[in-house]
Amino acid sequence: MEKKIGARSEYWRERIAEQERSGMSVHRFCEERGLTEQSLYLWRKRLRKQQPMRFALVETEPARQQHTTEPDLELVLVTGERLRIGGEVDPTALRRVLAALRA
Repeated sequence: MEKKIGARSEYWRERIAEQERSGMSVHRFCEERGLTEQSLYLWRKRLRKQQPMRFALVETEPARQQHTTEPDLELVLVTGERLRIGGEVDPTALRRVLAALRA
């Protein structure tokens, strides 16, 4: 029974990641793949409860030259996705992004 639940969790984890990467609305994504929106939302909520958001400690380097394309800060999410933040980022926008990630 545990294997079955683990396999279903992994299946939905992959579908959710695929939908997020696709840029499509949940409605369109589900329609094209024969999934129900309700199932996708249910599993997304269930999986988020299982895996709390974790952040890695990031060491910053001394101030760099102005014309660099390197981010000043990089957050690596548990899912492996990376959030690169430049020094010129609007603090309000950054707070909104972080709040959305915690939701």
